[in-house]
Amino acid sequence: MSTAVNIADLRLAAKKRLPRVVFDYIDGGADAEITLRENSRAFEDVALRPRSAVATSHCDLSTTVLGTRLDLPFLLAPVGSSRMFYPSGEEVAARAAGDNGTAYILSTLSGCHVRDVKGATRGPVWFQLYLVGGRDVAMGGIKRAKSAGCSALVVTIDTPVAGMRERDLRNGMKPLLSGKPFAMLPHLGQFLVKPRWLAAYLRDGGLMNFPNIILPDGPMPYADVGAALEQSMTCWDDLRWIRDAWGGPIVVKGVHTADDARRAIDGGASAVVVSNHGGRQLDGVAATIQVLPEVVAAVDGRVEVLLDGGIKRGGDVVKALCLGARAVLIGRAYAYGLGAAGGAGVACAIDILRTDIVRTLKLLGIASTDALDESCVSYPDSWRSRP
Repeated sequence: MSTAVNIADLRLAAKKRLPRVVFDYIDGGADAEITLRENSRAFEDVALRPRSAVATSHCDLSTTVLGTRLDLPFLLAPVGSSRMFYPSGEEVAARAAGDNGTAYILSTLSGCHVRDVKGATRGPVWFQLYLVGGRDVAMGGIKRAKSAGCSALVVTIDTPVAGMRERDLRNGMKPLLSGKPFAMLPHLGQFLVKPRWLAAYLRDGGLMNFPNIILPDGPMPYADVGAALEQSMTCWDDLRWIRDAWGGPIVVKGVHTADDARRAIDGGASAVVVSNHGGRQLDGVAATIQVLPEVVAAVDGRVEVLLDGGIKRGGDVVKALCLGARAVLIGRAYAYGLGAAGGAGVACAIDILRTDIVRTLKLLGIASTDALDESCVSYPDSWRSRP
């Protein structure tokens, strides 16, 4: 990790350590991966406007999200099946988040129990909710998240079905998740050439289940997650009973239009996440940074706005904050670190972004993230004129 200069270096390190199917699960997107690429490229359309000859000896990166002070303006996003990347991956990532003064968001589709993840970190943990298994199963998940001490519930609304992730189909993800050894035979070679990962994976128990999805016959086994999501999609009406069952702050993730932002507020959201699922769902939609101004205008200060998608540098974080995001979520950036070197890799990803942000602020002549606003950037007028 000492040689990693940027997130791209962590990506290459993860690619070296992980089997192709696991790496592409992190790295890939839907269909032609247009949105996956555009999420990152669109940040190039935002230009920074520095104040020169301003001395900034210290930069304050802290922010407050849902009433909780964080030392950094980014949180670790929910990334499903992180235990495939590294043993006890969700616990490892949560610990690194807490050690660095920020929050971790645990996916429903994780390989570690929510109580173990909460117990592994000094920082806040949010629980991301899919309605896999139906309402009764989700109610059990909500109850366990409350008992564990999670401080917010993240309801993801953009997964009525899993996107067409072509890399997963080609590389054998579906046979891997099916747990059928004979189905994996054509893909066996990619695991054998990664003995370090394979040994750690087997020591960690091999193909695990989903301990936060408790079906009538026990924890949900690895299976066709796409089919499970399609059978239990989240609708706006569901926010009512979810809100009543949770009794705390709800974050609606997957907002991409002004109308959905307003509906989320009407449904009781305390915050929204401008997200296209990292380009892993509907391909061809606009980059999240491009629609951020639309959502911020629609929200009009009533709730907090977060953003994810395409963030690879601290400058990307700064640009999102300038356009109205309270904070951002990083997913692939830390997942590459986790896949490359476990907790050390996650800490490295966090440190790279933190250092980038500090340097960017000093070059902008800005002493704190709270002082960032639209005057610090220029961006296309067409982003403002969206209905």
